Amino acid sequence: MVYILLSGFGLGLSLIAAIGAQNAFVLKSGITRSHVIWICLICATSDAVLILAGIFGLGGLLERFPDLITVFRYGGALFLFYYGALSARSAWQGGAHLEAEGSEKGLWTAIVTCLALTWLNPHVYLDTVILLGSVALQSSKPYLFGAGAIAASFVFFFSLGYGARFFAPLLRTERAWRVLDALIAVIMFSLGLALIIGK
Repeated sequence: MVYILLSGFGLGLSLIAAIGAQNAFVLKSGITRSHVIWICLICATSDAVLILAGIFGLGGLLERFPDLITVFRYGGALFLFYYGALSARSAWQGGAHLEAEGSEKGLWTAIVTCLALTWLNPHVYLDTVILLGSVALQSSKPYLFGAGAIAASFVFFFSLGYGARFFAPLLRTERAWRVLDALIAVIMFSLGLALIIGK
């Protein structure tokens, strides 16, 4: 059970860290201390809704078409390897950084911007609903896997939002992002391999 929970946490954290625009906005809000709790709640709760939609929606689909589980298994593994390869390349080449400068926004402007960055990003549906949902359904306890991924969202966004002032200088450096990309690559490759061998 702990392995499933941690696997969900690891995959959820890796997918969140790989999406830059939303994280940049959360970081900017944290640096300026602008509506941090609302921004973090919107991002984490949106992720929770999308994760649950992926698990419930795919679960019903797989009940009707059980052969799809094989497609999701190998398709999910290939996608994880693809993400891992991109992260490994970024870690090797370097050059990534995060621009954190920005001005404070009004509450409603901040909320609308955050919702747009979250729900209008096509990658969030591919990553959170399709990929994470399919990986969760490969485990013996998909809802526990989903709980781990949801926990990762809350931990990540609140840590980023409230720790922004302390970590912002580090997050601007190329070295920090190379280390982060290397960690993401290791997690992605490990989970992709676990999918293929059926663990």
